[in-house]
Amino acid sequence: MIISSRRSRDLKELTISRAISFKARKWGLAAGLCAGAWLALAPLAAAQGRLEAQYEASLSGISVGKGSWAIEIGDDTFSASAQGGTAGLLKAFSGGTGSGASQGRVVNGALVANAYTATTTTQKKSETIRLVLANGGVKEFSINPEPPVDPDRIVVTDAHRKNVLDPMTGSMLRVPGNGEVLSPEACRTGTGIFDGRLRYDLKLDYKRMETVKAERGYHGPAVVCAIYFTPVAGYIPDRPVIKYLAGERRMEIAFVPIAGTRILVPFRMTIPTPFGPAMLEATSFVTSAVPPRVAKTQ
Repeated sequence: MIISSRRSRDLKELTISRAISFKARKWGLAAGLCAGAWLALAPLAAAQGRLEAQYEASLSGISVGKGSWAIEIGDDTFSASAQGGTAGLLKAFSGGTGSGASQGRVVNGALVANAYTATTTTQKKSETIRLVLANGGVKEFSINPEPPVDPDRIVVTDAHRKNVLDPMTGSMLRVPGNGEVLSPEACRTGTGIFDGRLRYDLKLDYKRMETVKAERGYHGPAVVCAIYFTPVAGYIPDRPVIKYLAGERRMEIAFVPIAGTRILVPFRMTIPTPFGPAMLEATSFVTSAVPPRVAKTQ
């Protein structure tokens, strides 16, 4: 009976892993939504902060990936970087890694990115996307190697690349004002994102407050926002994943603050899928405030 039970469990995990492998590329966009958020117009608080976090991705309770995220907000510059890869049985069927980074200036308290890079590597290929940002939009972008032209894909125009954020900078939700950082108002926002291929809009709406706890680091309140995805350009309308995400109304993100700032970042993201709930959740979330530099006096 024990052997039979183990075989049954292994068969279930193998079946799910094969399904994940078959759909990994399609549902990868869903995980990528975690990097899409919004830039409010109010300035940051005077202090700066940093974050070192580790995340685990799971599907129907089975671990499928792990990653890390580092953010540094200084007096006049900021940087953010992330990296991750497949894990568990999924790694054996569809191994892959990815990394992303954004950097820029802090201008009157606002995070203004000037460069973004993302690289993904699978068993079949490697791809690098680069964005150059200026004046509130994407000035230049490239995909290497250059993908073939698909006549069914909605063309991204120059207008689509204005008033948008890159995914990494966009992952940091800035809360305006001087009131509570974690409040329903934090969720009442939205923005446009361009990731080098896809142009889409994201909108948030308040759902609830709750308490979250990482295995290491943060233990405290989180504001949970519903997230709604609207494709704009750079996509193929008949793709099932696009239709699914655009129609899905149950996606949500739990945001928590970076110490010393009015910046919120995702602690957990949940997306329902045909294979069960897909979740990205912090296992370690260590954040600390960094006092502003004090000018030296003679």
